[in-house]
Amino acid sequence: MIKFTKLQAAGNDFILVETSDIQRNWSPVAMAVCDRHSGVGADGLLLLLPSDRADFGMRMFNPDGSEAEACGNGLMCLVKYVASRGLLADTGAEQISVETMAGVRKARIYRAKGKLAKIQVSMGTPKLGAKDIPVVIEEGDRGLVDIKSMLSYSITIDDRELLLNFVSIGNPHAVYFCQHPVSDFPLSQIGPKVERLSMFPNRINFEVANIVNRRRIEARVWERGVGETLACGSGACAVAVAAQLRGYIDNKVDVKLPGGILEVEWDRAGEIFLSAPAEIVFTGEWLEGGR
Repeated sequence: MIKFTKLQAAGNDFILVETSDIQRNWSPVAMAVCDRHSGVGADGLLLLLPSDRADFGMRMFNPDGSEAEACGNGLMCLVKYVASRGLLADTGAEQISVETMAGVRKARIYRAKGKLAKIQVSMGTPKLGAKDIPVVIEEGDRGLVDIKSMLSYSITIDDRELLLNFVSIGNPHAVYFCQHPVSDFPLSQIGPKVERLSMFPNRINFEVANIVNRRRIEARVWERGVGETLACGSGACAVAVAAQLRGYIDNKVDVKLPGGILEVEWDRAGEIFLSAPAEIVFTGEWLEGGR
C-alpha cells in the first residue's frame, strides 16, 4: 500500500508520494498509478525524498515510466505539499531548496491573509546549445541556424512547415510560434511526430505558441512521455525564453495554457522564475496489484 496526495497547478496534475525508498524501481508504479482508466490518473508521479544537498529532494516520472529531468508545475505542487503538511514548521522558512535531476532549485512561498496564495520557483538558467537540448543534425545540414543566440531549425511535417526554436530548461523543448489561435493547431497529430524525430536522441517537449501582446502568450504543450497536458511549467518557461530572444515580449509575461495561467519572469541573463498557485486535490492509498 502506498499513501499518496494528488495535487494540481493550472490543471497539470500529479500524484505525490513521500518516501525514502530511492532503490525501488518507480517506473512501473508511475505507469500504473497515472493511468486515468485503471489507476488514480495524473500527468506524473512525484517523489518527495530526503536530500543531502537541499531541504528536500524530488524525482518525477511520466505516465509512460520515463523520468523527467525538470518539472515546473510538479515542483510547485511539491512545495505546496511541504508547506501544507507543516514540514517547514521547525524553521518557519518561506524559502526552501529542492534537489532535482536538473540541479538544486529554490522556491518562495507567498501568503495572503495567512493563507498560501502563490508559489514562485526558480527553473535555473536556460541553456541554448545543441548539446544542451540535445539536438543532432547531420553533417552538412545547413538548416540549423542561430537566431539571436538561440538555435532554430525548420522542419516539414504533414506538409506543414515548422520553425522550431530550441531551449533547455533542464529538459528539452522545441517551440513553434504560429500566427493563428493555438486551438486551431493539430497538436495531437503533429506533437508525437515532433517528439520522436530522430534529431532528438532524448525525445523532446513540443510547444505551439501565439503572441497576444508583449505581456501575454497563449500556448499548448505536447509533453514528452505524456501527450498533451493542460499546462506545463518548463514548457511555459521555454516559450517565454524563445519569445524574449526573438524580441516578442517583455521580461515578465503571462502564459495562458488550457488549464490556466502561469507567470514567467526572466531578465535574459540569469534564472527563470515561474509562479502560480497550486492546490491539493485529495489524499488516498494505492493498493498495488489490486490487493
